[in-house]
Amino acid sequence: MRIGHIELFVTDPQASKRFYCELLGFELVTEQAQGRLVWLALDGREVLLRPATAPRNGGVAYGDSGPALVLYTADLPATLARLRDRGLEPCGQDSGCPLFRDPDGHWLQLVNPDAH
Repeated sequence: MRIGHIELFVTDPQASKRFYCELLGFELVTEQAQGRLVWLALDGREVLLRPATAPRNGGVAYGDSGPALVLYTADLPATLARLRDRGLEPCGQDSGCPLFRDPDGHWLQLVNPDAH
């Protein structure tokens, strides 16, 4: 058995596509159902953005959230600077690692795995 892909339930797949592609650097793989199903990839892993009427927003605090995406980088300061240049500011931190939220409130954490 292996993990196939991750599905994120979002209210607006096109807005989420812009967030993940333009701000975080995900690549668009394909779109289905007139853009309602959006397949993205990052580092060989695929994420499917699926429409939902009221997705769970991940909780108010990171530690109280449901699933979160953890993105690895070998150079945390440089990646953080690049994201800030694109207009994405962290909304907190956990164990010194910056936290972000997507348009639907899903939590994302940026981590240098070699520093932990």
